[in-house]
Amino acid sequence: MTVTLPTSPKTPPPAGTSVGTAAAASARRASADAPFLVAAAGGTPSRRPVWMMRQAGRSLPEYRELRTGVDMLDSCFRPDMLAEITLQPVRRHDADAAILFSDIVVPLKAAGVAVDIVPGRGPVLEHPVRTDADVAALPTVEPDQLAAVVEGIRGVLPELRGDQVLIGFAGAPFTLASYIVEGGPSKNHGVTKSLMYSAPATWHALMEKLTATVITFLQTQLGAGIDALQLFDSWAGFLSLRDYREFVAPYSRRIFDAVRPYGVPMIHFGVNTSELLGEMAAVGPDIIGVDWKTPLDVAAARVTATLRSEGLPAPVAVQGNLDPAVLLSEPRVVAEHVRRICAEADAAIAAGDARGHIFNLGHGVLPETDPDAITRAFAEVHAL
Repeated sequence: MTVTLPTSPKTPPPAGTSVGTAAAASARRASADAPFLVAAAGGTPSRRPVWMMRQAGRSLPEYRELRTGVDMLDSCFRPDMLAEITLQPVRRHDADAAILFSDIVVPLKAAGVAVDIVPGRGPVLEHPVRTDADVAALPTVEPDQLAAVVEGIRGVLPELRGDQVLIGFAGAPFTLASYIVEGGPSKNHGVTKSLMYSAPATWHALMEKLTATVITFLQTQLGAGIDALQLFDSWAGFLSLRDYREFVAPYSRRIFDAVRPYGVPMIHFGVNTSELLGEMAAVGPDIIGVDWKTPLDVAAARVTATLRSEGLPAPVAVQGNLDPAVLLSEPRVVAEHVRRICAEADAAIAAGDARGHIFNLGHGVLPETDPDAITRAFAEVHAL
């Protein structure tokens, strides 16, 4: 059984969006020549922009000290702590972007879903969602339930320089669904895909609810003044191209359509998505994140070929893609890899397959990473 969804890349924004986008634009304070914004738009930035996923926390001793005795999700709902953790790596590393300290399950928790982050394991749900009744009972988040996140964002913005941007983020519906259906992290997402295949109507109903929550979460962040956003589909790489197109792409496209009127750069990223990169770009982001397994010039060529074959605007900017493990190596090795990746990105731009490059990791910072190694890598990127 296949369920056909009434989606379109030209879906009009929700009622009242024009008012919301105007207010959001007035809340943003990054300058137009901020390197991140210039690179995303295809211009020539004053320096190559760099930030790293999971730079907020994990590897920083000041983060671990601040978090002592405070649960992960609790810290995401404490505006003062949220703001301080977001700013710590920007101060230490001279990053061109701050990434909002949060978690993909924050909107679920805010909506009243019984979810917790178990140390050493990850998000765990008290009651997995696997039936029509479960889906019907699943709440969607409302803006007023996200007041702590808004307050945290407003604590970050005044502390950033005009050439630094604040990136908000959300988990994509498929990745959220994988936790909700499995009840926690999974190595193969078998229960999730079984539901997708055997009960497609239930699956699509779940994705509808999660899409609504993700849109509200992102629009709330946009209203608070974020300068860019990233939609993480961390586990999309477990899907075939056919399954991605049928069960996932329509919802990610709907999210990008809903937030596009706000006029900020939009990033899409997943792990092990080499075969999906073109379709992930086709759902509407301005920037495609690439993990460390595919060279940036190869990834960019693949994305551009797909976009052009589907009659969509090309190229997009690329983000990535240093292997996080490289930062555990000696400085000489890190510098060699940084130069290689920048050269691959420049080759993609010269070939017309990418319109700009934002340096990043191909996944998140490893907890055991020496913070000084990150600082040196940022300096190396800025020197090129």
